[in-house]
Formats: sequence, C-alpha cells, structure tokens
Amino acid sequence: MIAADAVPDATALAALVARRAVSPEELLASAIDRIERLNPGINALAQTFYDRARAQIAAGVPAGPFAGVPFLVKDSVIELAGTPVSGVHRWFGGAVSPASSTLAQRHAAAGLITLGKTTIPELSLSFTSEPVGHGAARNPWDLTRSPGGSSGGSAAAVAAGLVPMAHGSDGAGSIRVPAAHCGLVGFKPSRMRTPLGPVVAEGLGGMSYAHALTRSVRDSAALLDATAGPETGDPYAVPPPERPFADELRADPAPLRIAVTTASPLGNAVDPEIVAAVEATATLCAELGHRVAYAAPVYDIDALAAAWRLIAGVTALGAVTRASRLTGTDAHAQLEPVNAAWLTEAASASASAYAAAVLTVHQTGRRLGAFFTDWDVLLSPVTSAVAPPLGELAGAGLDVDAFNRKFWEHAPFTCAFNASGGPAMSLPLAQSAAGLPIGVHFGADFGRDGMLFALAGQLERARPWPTLREDHRAG
Repeated sequence: MIAADAVPDATALAALVARRAVSPEELLASAIDRIERLNPGINALAQTFYDRARAQIAAGVPAGPFAGVPFLVKDSVIELAGTPVSGVHRWFGGAVSPASSTLAQRHAAAGLITLGKTTIPELSLSFTSEPVGHGAARNPWDLTRSPGGSSGGSAAAVAAGLVPMAHGSDGAGSIRVPAAHCGLVGFKPSRMRTPLGPVVAEGLGGMSYAHALTRSVRDSAALLDATAGPETGDPYAVPPPERPFADELRADPAPLRIAVTTASPLGNAVDPEIVAAVEATATLCAELGHRVAYAAPVYDIDALAAAWRLIAGVTALGAVTRASRLTGTDAHAQLEPVNAAWLTEAASASASAYAAAVLTVHQTGRRLGAFFTDWDVLLSPVTSAVAPPLGELAGAGLDVDAFNRKFWEHAPFTCAFNASGGPAMSLPLAQSAAGLPIGVHFGADFGRDGMLFALAGQLERARPWPTLREDHRAG
C-alpha cells in the first residue's frame, strides 16, 4: 500500500495559496517529487509535461477557485495544446494536439496547473487500466490489484496523493468504478453538464461525459461549478443548477425517497461485503431522515449491453481511423487482439443496427425516467466485486464476447445512468475485511446533480471516510 501522506484536498491547497502560505511553484515541485518517487510503483501516468506546467505558472495563474493546484487529465477525451494526443496509444505516433479542449481551458481558468496525462486501457474500453503497450496502472491500496478503468490512472494518482484530484470521463462507469476501487469520490454529471468540444460534440452517442475523481465532496462540487455550462453548438441542453453545487453542501437535503437494490440486473453474484456496505448505507440514510425502501428500475440490460457494445465499437473505430489519418499508418493493425476484433465487428455493422442501438439507449433512459417519478435516488453497489487482481478484467486471450461478459458482470449497476443521462456518483463509504475500498452508488434523474451533492455532503459529514480525516485537520 502507498500512503497518501495526508495530502490536503484541492480546496485546502488553494486556500494555502490564497493566503500565501505556499506558492504555486512549491505545490508543483511537491507534486513532481511525489510523481517521481511513487509513480514507478503504480504507473498512473501516461505522460508528463513539467515544463509546460512551469510555463503556465510563469505566465500568471488565474485567480480561480483552485489557483495553483496541481492537476492531471485522462489520456483520452480531452486535449491540451502542444502536447501529444496520447501517451498510451502509441499508434498516434507522437501527433500533437493543435488546441485545447474547452474543458481543459476551463480547468486552466479555474487556476489548475496540469502537469500530465493518466494511464487508461487501450481505447478506454475496459474496467481495468492495463494497456499492453504502456503497462498496467496499479491500485495504491494493493499493488497487485487494478485501480479500475477506464479512468484508472487518474484514480491511482489521486489515491496515492500525487495530486489532490484528476480529470476522468465516464461512458459506462469509468469514473465511478475506479473511484469505488480506490476509495475516492467519483461523480458523473448529467449529460452535457460539462463540455466535450470543440473536437467532438458528444461521446459514445451521448453516454460519455467528463468530470473528475476527488478525495472530498467539496472538491468535486467546486470543480463542477468552475467547469459546467454549455458551449456553442452543444447538441443537448441540461437544466441549469438552482444554485452553485458547492452551496448544496452547506445544508442537509430535505427528506428524500431513496430506493435500494443490491441485486445485479444481470443476475450474477455480488460480493457479500459489498451488499452489506449498501445495506449499512441504506440504514444510515434512514437514520438521517430519508424514506428508504427496496425497489429497482426495470429495463432490458442485455439489450443495453448489446447496444453499448456496438456504439462503443463504432466510436473507437473513429478514434483509430483518426490515428491512421494523422500518422499515415494502419493503427488498426497495432491494436490489442480483443480490441482489433471488436472494431472489425463494429466496421461490419449496418446503419440500421446502429440506429436500433441508439433507440435501445433511449428506451433505457425512458425506463429510468419513469422510475424517478416515484423516487429521488437509487442506491446500489457500484461493482459486483472489490478491486480485482491485475489481469482478471484484461482482454488478453479473450474473444469479444467473453471480454464484454466480464466487463458487464463486474459493473452491471452503472451504465443505466449513462443511457439516461442522469447524474450518478460513487462514495467511499466502506472497506472490506481485507482493507480494500468499497464504493456505494447513488443515481438520480436527469438534471438533479445538485440534489446528489446535497446528499453526498450529508453522508460525508455523517460518516467521513478514512482518506479525509487527516485532510480536515490540515485544512
């Protein structure tokens, strides 16, 4: 286990900078020192650009809510001007991003100092971050285990204290699964709450959007306040928040109608320790005054899994085609075998099959929408098992069917909220008997991000998780 050494959260670090107790240069130097010492053991980073970060500070740090705080971004979905498009995907051949994504620009405006990109699985198509060409990211709680995926490098970096928070994206659970496995807060906002442009308008047919993995609820809320909002040309609209998300944390929410389920929609087994963690959280919610009962939405998860497989394959095929065009080489020929087979399958799919897949996603969203006419929150596990041993979820030696079956059985609870577009989060409310983190999942109806933050703040006050106890004293 690699200890985080009680590194304060991002809000506390920004407060130190604001009162001149520490400088951005000192925070950057400390982050670089930790990366150089600890990253060889966890392989959380795909690339670093320390000189770019130093130049960002030298040019003047904006007086944003996180002025001077070191930050990392995921090695996909987001681009930074002047840096390689990818560190994991060698078949991009060192191609450099000509401009920064809108979200990256908002990170910079918030004062964040971005000094690297984090490890992901190839094409972000896995719940473990074990790209063959780059090597596996390791979980700081147990170096023999996975930190999850696809935002696994970001989760490992934050859990190890390399930075206080890091960017992630979530197309089926890729923020929430790593958060659950690494003892972090993982929040997936409502569809289009944060922008993906200008290079793309949406991810995975509207199922994938970006935010972050953090160690505290307040960091997640304040970062979303700093980065949320539409950009020109967005294909969807999300209701604007009633008040800043950070303000939602200041008071307990009104009593909520919380539905609870511990049964996998696929019917596969769920670790009894995870079931117990959800049941304990349900009891806590009832003690806090919420109305809690067992109920679950009804939707066709097999149809959703098939639809996601096609949409994800077609989306990944677009990324590989872009790489081939940029480099003049056949990127497809350089893929890991299971991904090469997946993209070959996607290339042969008909337009009508893709349209049917999109319709299935929308039907799932309507089922969840109907469910949330009677309930405010759905409480469930995030995953069926704690952080798995490295290799267990990797694609080596598997065909596409077997790989997808493992993928869905590991996290059958999360993707419904990618289909609905509703917000969802993992909170680190429990640990296994072996000391591994257990995340508990909360999802809500489209646009109700603020309500989830209010509930998260209440739960954090009622049951602070271990990684934050020292932080509160430091802050």
